Amino acid sequence: MATVGKVIKCQAAVAWEPNVPMVIEEIEVAPPQANEIRIKVIATGVCHTDLYHLFEGKNKEGFPAVLGHEGAGVVESVGAWGNRVIKSFPLFLSQCRECRFCKCPKTNLCDQSWSSDRYAQMSDTTTRFSCRGQPILQFMGTSTFSEYTVLNQVAVAKIHDDAPLERVCLLGCGISTGYGAAINTAKVEPGSVCAVFGLGAVGLAAVMGCKNAGASRIIAVDINEQKFEKAKIFGATDFVNPKSHKKPISEVLAEMTNGGVDFSMECVGNGAVMRSALESCVKGWGVSVLVGWTDVQDFSARPIQLISGKTWKGSLFGGFKSKDSVPKLVLDYMAGRIMLDEFVTHTMSLDQVNDAVQLMKTGGCIRTIINLSK
Repeated sequence: MATVGKVIKCQAAVAWEPNVPMVIEEIEVAPPQANEIRIKVIATGVCHTDLYHLFEGKNKEGFPAVLGHEGAGVVESVGAWGNRVIKSFPLFLSQCRECRFCKCPKTNLCDQSWSSDRYAQMSDTTTRFSCRGQPILQFMGTSTFSEYTVLNQVAVAKIHDDAPLERVCLLGCGISTGYGAAINTAKVEPGSVCAVFGLGAVGLAAVMGCKNAGASRIIAVDINEQKFEKAKIFGATDFVNPKSHKKPISEVLAEMTNGGVDFSMECVGNGAVMRSALESCVKGWGVSVLVGWTDVQDFSARPIQLISGKTWKGSLFGGFKSKDSVPKLVLDYMAGRIMLDEFVTHTMSLDQVNDAVQLMKTGGCIRTIINLSK
């Protein structure tokens, strides 16, 4: 390729500062260095974590940055400046396969990830981006709101050559997170009763995971009743709007389920909802999983909730080891074992990215795909 070993100038959505719309800029993307890969991004989803960083994150050291972390594309060049045109998958959660976390089957964390010590900034200090003469941070190590991006090879997975990138890109965060929270973290059992709090893409994916795991009853909980029909498509059997009841939602669910659900998943990222999800579980064996991303709130519960036998745990990327699991999830989609098309409500171009953000803020979409291939 003519671009191998050279700086590429391309379009990207730059978040110059928090709480301000992104700006479409021409940025410079440096060639990949040793153990790095430069990718031409074809499609990317807009995830709530992008909004979290833009509107809720409190650390200005995380700006300016190019957001986006649900992307898929093709390899443009690799470190030492070779090139192989293969379909590839940027991963916000790396897998080096060598650190103590990667070698442990109990976790999907990795010591080589940006998240090892920079959760507040949500980016590493190393970047291959620049704009207007200054470095631009790569959000979550990925930055898929750019026509090109550069990643360490530990954060890239090769996927099937026939995979439709405008759909499988969604496996980069939200869908894998919710689905895996049910099947990997909660370990939902056949015949069990589940409750999912929050029916965005993550919550709907959790519903799908509960169904695929064999749950007999899946209660969808959300204050937006317009989402109930969509939840039914993914397998929800019961629907509850907390605002329609005068008593706490945990009491409502306890009455519906003879004492509480076997498994609950909080897919909102709200401390109060996390507590409600735990309290909605049956004593003795109930399991509640924190799935919604947040680091700006504390959460708490009465000790008796855990003393009575309930379990409270968290889930990052659904417990999936990224490089190992994403190619398999792509194949699961291609074989019809998991749904992706049903999550997509809008498709837009990069210059409409702020419109996509506004849609998500107002609950007007499930997932918007940003098409960068044109």
